[in-house]
Amino acid sequence: MKKSIPEEPLLFMKPSTSVIGHEDKISYPKHMSSRIDYEGELAVVIGKTARWIEENEAFDYVFGYTCINDITARDLQIKDVQYTRAKGFDTFAPIGPVIETELDPTDLEISTYLNDERRQHSRTSELIFNIPKLLVFISRVMTLLTGDIIATGTPSGIGPMKQGDTVEVKVEGIGILRNYVK
Repeated sequence: MKKSIPEEPLLFMKPSTSVIGHEDKISYPKHMSSRIDYEGELAVVIGKTARWIEENEAFDYVFGYTCINDITARDLQIKDVQYTRAKGFDTFAPIGPVIETELDPTDLEISTYLNDERRQHSRTSELIFNIPKLLVFISRVMTLLTGDIIATGTPSGIGPMKQGDTVEVKVEGIGILRNYVK
C-alpha cells in the first residue's frame, strides 16, 4: 500500500462476531463501505496463556496454524484513525479450513485467489515480523489466551471484492479457505 515498513507490528483487534468459517458467506456492508478488500494471511492459534514470553520459547505457546482472510473496508480504514471499524464488521474474519498442529511455519507458500485468479503470492519467510517476534511483542502488551488468533500480515496484492465473488486463501501444508461475498 506504499507505506513505510513499520518499526513495530501494528496491533488491532477483531470482535468474535467477525469470525466465520470455511465456505461461509462474507456480508458486504454496502450501507457503510464502498470497498472491501481481501488480505490472505497465515493465522497463529494460541495454545496456552502467554504473557511476557521470550523469543526462544514463543513456539511453545502455539497450538497450530490456519488460514485467515483479514477483510478490511479500505475506505473506512483510510478515513478512521483506528482500524476497528474497518476490520470489525460481522463476517470480516474468515478462518479455516483446519488448524494444523504439526507444521513448521517459517517458510510456507501463501496465495490469495479472487474468482480463481491469483492476486497475492509470497512465503512466510518474507514476513516483516516473524512469528516469535510477533508473539513476544503482543505478549508484552496484552495476555494472549488459549484460542486467540494472531494474523501474521498480508503479502502485497490486496484488492477489492464485490458481491458474487469467491475468495480463497491457500497456505501450504494447511489447505484452502474459501468464502463467498454476498
